[in-house]
Amino acid sequence: MAWMADHVDVRVDTTELLPDARSVLCVADRYPGGPDASIAGLARIARYARGRDYHKGMKKRLHALCDTFKSRWPEHEFRACVDTAPVLEREVAEAAGIGAVGKNTMLIQQGVGSWILLGEIVTTLEIKPNAIVPTDPCGTCTRCIDACPTDALSSFAMDATRCISYLTIEHRDVIDRTLHAGMGAWIFGCDICQEVCPHNQQTTRTVEAPVEPSSGSRAVALALLEVLDWSAEDRIAAVGGTSATRAKLDMWRRNAAIALRNEGPDAATAARLDVIAADTNEVEMVRDAATR
Repeated sequence: MAWMADHVDVRVDTTELLPDARSVLCVADRYPGGPDASIAGLARIARYARGRDYHKGMKKRLHALCDTFKSRWPEHEFRACVDTAPVLEREVAEAAGIGAVGKNTMLIQQGVGSWILLGEIVTTLEIKPNAIVPTDPCGTCTRCIDACPTDALSSFAMDATRCISYLTIEHRDVIDRTLHAGMGAWIFGCDICQEVCPHNQQTTRTVEAPVEPSSGSRAVALALLEVLDWSAEDRIAAVGGTSATRAKLDMWRRNAAIALRNEGPDAATAARLDVIAADTNEVEMVRDAATR
């Protein structure tokens, strides 16, 4: 994730992003959480990536807010940011009072949980900040640390090189074989540390918390064997318009091969994987993943 090192000066100083910036407005969209059982033969996709691409939808709504603010304060500037902009959004959102960072390094909103996506408006308008009292949302709880199958988590810290989300989405090469088993059937992202978090359990408050309509479930029931044999067109047909397009075709196929090996494939599936593993024309990361 070398891109995280880019524009460090902007990430730590918003005036580098917008000259004379004085304030940052933070927003959060909630996406569907809740129970999600693993089903043999089907891929597991992080919940945030199952609906329409939030980068586009949230930014469109933030731009509309910027236009409204600009009409009221024409002498000031307003810039919308969603994830891809160089803003330390989790830290800024915590400072704004949206929630507190937990031991799983996720931002947790009291009564809602961590199934949230963040956005910001950086502005030259000076706004009185919220009075925030720092909180620890976790106490002695270590459920996320205990549940992480690749030991990526320690208290309030993550080794990204072991995180299933990093491995399946950002890592664009062969995946260390010692990490394969822990990946299970996850082929784009991972929600385990959120699934076990007490803040995300089904309660009256979490069930009733509103969900952004555009975050519905599209990329859900993907058959691993089909993903393994995807063409470029198949990938777009399945996940086009979602955040899941972040992973390239060969990464999807690599991840599917690992998931199929993890399931203990039947004879026909094992034979298909063996063919890929022996194909010298196959992409190396896919060959390696298909190898017994």
